[in-house]
Amino acid sequence: GLVLVSCAAYLLHRDSLWLGVSLAISVSFDALDGALARAQGTVTKFGGYLDAVVDRYQEIAAFLAIAWVTGWWLVCFLAVTGATLTSYNKARLAIEMPVDNKAWPDLMERPQRLALLVAGLALDNFLPLPAMLGGRLLFLVLWALAVLTHATAIQRFFRARRKLARAP
Repeated sequence: GLVLVSCAAYLLHRDSLWLGVSLAISVSFDALDGALARAQGTVTKFGGYLDAVVDRYQEIAAFLAIAWVTGWWLVCFLAVTGATLTSYNKARLAIEMPVDNKAWPDLMERPQRLALLVAGLALDNFLPLPAMLGGRLLFLVLWALAVLTHATAIQRFFRARRKLARAP
């Protein structure tokens, strides 16, 4: 909920620093609900599933808001599809065979993606770049996310291929 409010507010104020700070706070609160459920022993399979689905929608909302404000539709599309395929590649393998959730130490998992995005947003106004690099740090960060998320999705694809080849 807080991520969606942050994204909606960004559409109005268009300040990347505030979006970065509010996303950092929102994601921190989002992590707390899972930790609280584990501490209270109220974890459910549906709760874990719901959390994962909400996480995907939050990530999509953030990239959509950034694309809307900046007009950088292509790079935001590439970043969000890479992020989505990163998640999908593991989830789809889990349909075919049991998957150890901890045994996927990949390059750009959700915490790393969010940390890079938040840093890019928060520092965007303070670190201008040469025009040949897009003129803004956020533009460069989005391209890094686009490339690295697809690299991670491909990394997971090949891991899944190896696991499926060894499966009975």
